Amino acid sequence: MKIIARDIPPRAAWALEQAGVHPLLARLYAARGVRAKDELDDGLARLLPPSGEKGLKGIDTSARLLADAMEQNKRLMIVADYDCDGATACAVGVRGLRLLGARNVDYLVPDRVTDGYGLTAAIARRVAERGADVLITVDNGIASVEGVAEAKALGLQVLVTDHHLPGPELPVADAIVNPNQPGCTFESKSMAGVGVMFYVLLALRAELRARGIFDAATQPKLDPLLTLVALGTVADVVKLDANNRRMVAQGLKRIRAGQMPAGVAALFHAAGRKAPVATTFDFGFALGPRINAAGRLADMTLGIECLLTDDAGRAAELAAMLDGINRERREIEGGMRDQAMLMAESLFQEDEEPPPAISVFDPDFHEGVVGIVASRIKDKLHRPTFVFAASSAPGKEHELKGSGRSIPGFHLRDALDLVAKRHPGVLLKFGGHAMAAGCTVAEESFDVFEQAFAQVAQEWLDAATLTRRIETDGPLAPEYCRADMVDTLHHEVWGQGFAPPTFSEEVQVLSQRLVGEGKNHLSLKLMHQGSPVDAIWFGHTEPLPARVLLAFRLDVNEWKGERKVQFLVEGAEI
Repeated sequence: MKIIARDIPPRAAWALEQAGVHPLLARLYAARGVRAKDELDDGLARLLPPSGEKGLKGIDTSARLLADAMEQNKRLMIVADYDCDGATACAVGVRGLRLLGARNVDYLVPDRVTDGYGLTAAIARRVAERGADVLITVDNGIASVEGVAEAKALGLQVLVTDHHLPGPELPVADAIVNPNQPGCTFESKSMAGVGVMFYVLLALRAELRARGIFDAATQPKLDPLLTLVALGTVADVVKLDANNRRMVAQGLKRIRAGQMPAGVAALFHAAGRKAPVATTFDFGFALGPRINAAGRLADMTLGIECLLTDDAGRAAELAAMLDGINRERREIEGGMRDQAMLMAESLFQEDEEPPPAISVFDPDFHEGVVGIVASRIKDKLHRPTFVFAASSAPGKEHELKGSGRSIPGFHLRDALDLVAKRHPGVLLKFGGHAMAAGCTVAEESFDVFEQAFAQVAQEWLDAATLTRRIETDGPLAPEYCRADMVDTLHHEVWGQGFAPPTFSEEVQVLSQRLVGEGKNHLSLKLMHQGSPVDAIWFGHTEPLPARVLLAFRLDVNEWKGERKVQFLVEGAEI
């Protein structure tokens, strides 16, 4: 493992500090590409405009389509995805369309097992059977060529809203809004599906204003929906570029002020988190997993209903159910993770480096948690990883569903595309992003896939990429090692592409012991710049030398009313 300090442009840090930004924050922001204080302005007025020269391609067409449909009282049906981004996008769509005056809005969410991902022809038929006139996809649809064609053949109008990378052929929809579609000049290519749906609503509201339905004074406020946009954006681990950070910051402000849907408040309570001091960490590690659990093990309708209800009692009931499903997910994941890790580690000798890519399959794996397990293996071994489970869909028992996670420098979807070209027919379907992707293979093709995927990794990855690197913000000045400073840092918007502050320096290890039920966490007492500080390294059991270069994040440990800074160790260079 290599610990590398980020470059901190001194002029940018100085300029931010001179503009009134706290010296530590100025240093952190400068290291993340911020050059001027106005880039930190998270006001709504700073959001990129939906329309215009640099707006989202297809958004004006989508706004006219929806405005016409509402005028004619057509029945709108949203087809969601079964993860947190899909659930929040669906809730934003339903809530937003109703706010803007739509009288007939419903939704349908595919089942992970029986339907698979995206708008299929079967789902299009289900939408038509339920009497819809307009089908709106959220967080899916850009690759649903057959599904859209079936919907059109059934007489439905189709609006695709998505953020995934398109394939070689686009669906023939009435309108497509996706910042990643060819010809779209919108700057924020990293918007999550929920962000795209929010932007469609902004354009629709502008269209309704132009039609005289309401004016600037009487138009409905859409900004309360930003609580859901923030949750879905962080949970989907998209890059937090400036526009995404603004939407997340706006959502966090509302949650901290107590302005949020009943379901979001109930999820904070169920997770034991405090909404008045909400952070992006809460979205990614507390609320998001509870919503995702419904799509993994049960029915995402539970998650969507939790986000849609305005009844506090009903919200509490649904949040408690989601919490229970998440506990079950953790149990299943724990057993699967141990088994998958053993299989992955059996691919190489103890004194050897792992192979360039890892693929594992076991008939007993649960397809709902393969992605999480792939992520755990990827984190431990620092290799692109696919974990497969047998499909539970009727008639698809001989198919394997795989979910993959990647490392920086290896584009997972492009790798799958190359496997598909070299071995036609092996991949029954695939899709995804650079860092996360999914695919389906026939069981008898698993070995071919495993070898082909490893071959691509062998060609694309060099020794530097295969070496785990932790980028840090360098040493932490002792005057900033305070609980109130940690609170200040936690208050900011951090996440994918705008990494949370991580510091690194050589420290003295005063004592160390294993803690936790399974004795699988290393508790440390360190000497940091002349002062003792507690630290913990979760999931690590190997002892450390007396002096060691550590990478660590900051946290606050509360005990009997006393708040003390604690280091959360991320890695060590030994």
